[in-house]
Amino acid sequence: MTVIDVHAHVFPIISRAESRVLTGAGEPWLRVRGDGTGMMMSGSDEYRPVRAPLWDAESRLAEMDTLGVDVQAISSTPLMFGYAAETARAVEWCDLVNDRILDYCSADPRRLLPLCQVPLQDLGAARETVSRAVAAGHRGVHIGNHVGERYLGDDGIVEFLAHCGEEGIPVLVHPWDMLGGDRMRDHMLPWLVGMPAETQLSILGMILRGAFERLPASLKLCFCHGGGSFAFLLGRADNAWHNRDLVRADSPRPPSEYVRRFYVDSAVFDPRALRLLVEVMGADRVMLGTDFPFPLGESDPGAVIRDCSQLSAEECALILGGNAERFFGLPDPAGRRRSDRTAGRESVNTIGGGGSAVVPIRRAEPGVRPRP
Repeated sequence: MTVIDVHAHVFPIISRAESRVLTGAGEPWLRVRGDGTGMMMSGSDEYRPVRAPLWDAESRLAEMDTLGVDVQAISSTPLMFGYAAETARAVEWCDLVNDRILDYCSADPRRLLPLCQVPLQDLGAARETVSRAVAAGHRGVHIGNHVGERYLGDDGIVEFLAHCGEEGIPVLVHPWDMLGGDRMRDHMLPWLVGMPAETQLSILGMILRGAFERLPASLKLCFCHGGGSFAFLLGRADNAWHNRDLVRADSPRPPSEYVRRFYVDSAVFDPRALRLLVEVMGADRVMLGTDFPFPLGESDPGAVIRDCSQLSAEECALILGGNAERFFGLPDPAGRRRSDRTAGRESVNTIGGGGSAVVPIRRAEPGVRPRP
């Protein structure tokens, strides 16, 4: 069985000088120290201390061996999105980041799947950038859940998602720039409360604005962090849809009838929460995601899935890797290309042919697992 982590971040080495293309828009860059540690920087401000796997592919691959992870989908750190920049600078920035991610993943293309980023503040430029990046070798696109006041139900962003669906480009959605920041300054509350709320807002916003009615069934869309608070509060949303005209004005069906239109990752950290998530979404709509290599990520990838006693062996296998193989259109060990057709569901597009088969790795000798 191939274990695939769909939610793993990278911050490739980018200098302060290179980051100045985003002057006035955060200027994210990486400062690497002589002792092998690093610091994510935002202009002249220290943002977060980080470990070598974030920028060093060989360190990542060694930890993947130890942790028993065969494949990771590699996406930029949200600090790098650059959505506040004007279009020309944002395009230049995204091209730079995307090239660096490709370079990073070239250390082992069978195991590191590059996901590009796009200038989502300009939807025409975003479409051109994602098509260019996929042609260069990216396996999907990683986007934030909003650009300023524009959430995923925005007409322009829906058009971008439709483009991805038509082109067979998988989309991973990550919350960022969390709401309520003025009231959540302590104890990492923006990450603990704001991120789940952002994702809930994004999913429900798409549903209630009728976005899925305008999107092709071929769109492969995944929300990080277990879809935030969506599964737990789905009953509340359904109740509101049934009882308030204002809620259902643009959505012909209750929210619970849209769970087959997207995926979520498994980063919920508790077997009880995972059981609810699987009951709501279905085992074939949940994929392993860890938030590697950050401290808030899973330190033992897949343990929550394996510890969920209500899941069958078949369901565990789907969540640990089978669903991701289908989501990204990866070849199976026999060389056949996986898709929803081969899984007995409706056919969906996959990105281009070719590429080496993704096969399980030979495990490293047992040892102490590093804590990301």
